[in-house]
Order: sequence, then C-alpha cells, then structure tokens
Amino acid sequence: MIVTIIANDPNNPPGKLADAELHFEDGPLMGLKLIGFGIWERRTGGGRNVTFPARQYSVNGERRSFALLRPTSTTDATDRIRDLVLAAYKDFEESVETEDHTPGTITVPEAGRA
Repeated sequence: MIVTIIANDPNNPPGKLADAELHFEDGPLMGLKLIGFGIWERRTGGGRNVTFPARQYSVNGERRSFALLRPTSTTDATDRIRDLVLAAYKDFEESVETEDHTPGTITVPEAGRA
C-alpha cells in the first residue's frame, strides 16, 4: 500500500492541509485506491488530525456523517492508518521544504516496506 498526499489550496477550507489516498499494490485490492482522507491542522493548534472517508446524509434537516472505513474490532486498525497518513504528510512537508518544488502529489511507501 502507498499513501499519496495531494496538497490543498491554502486556506480553502481553513485548516485543511491536504488530501490523502491509499493505493493498494497487492492482494485482492491491487489496482484500487481509497480516497477521502483529509489532513487538518487542529483547531487548538496542537498538531494534526486525519479525517476518514465518510458519506454525508440528512435526517430531519440535520446533517450527519456515515464512516465508510471502520474497525472490525478495536480502534488499533484506524490508529495505524491515521499514523501512516500523518507520517506520509510529514515526509511530504519535508520534501517540499528541501527540494524547492511546487507542492503536488508525492507517494510514500508504507513504513517498514522495502
């Protein structure tokens, strides 16, 4: 699996830093990608947050959200994906700072993968 980071237009919407996609390179999901991850600056100013793909719907005029990617038993799985996306964004930021190029898309292999 590869995490692809797509830089966001500054301040549109406020606080959103980038989008992320998971590209699958092996197994039954090979050749597919999961889109809809968002990387956000925390409102409190203390770090970053990752939002997962979700579908919005309304009930009696109230907007709600239905998570499309959920853990089967414990939250460890979503924590691992969140950490992987944040690590890929950190690598993306460092490449933008050191390589002097226009922010765009960069792929970062999953941690521990050769």
